Amino acid sequence: MVRTKFICLIAAISVLSIVTACSPEVGSKEWCEDMKEKPKGDWTASEAADYTKHCVFK
Repeated sequence: MVRTKFICLIAAISVLSIVTACSPEVGSKEWCEDMKEKPKGDWTASEAADYTKHCVFK
């Protein structure tokens, strides 16, 4: 039982690292384009600040 939970935990961490590794770097051209397409209501405060800093005031 403990071994199964451990394997599930390792699998979840692996999937999470793969998904986040595919995201463009904050401030990159691709990231700015992705943010333009994302609804403004779905942005976090941090994303809005980063967008302003990196995409509006370059």
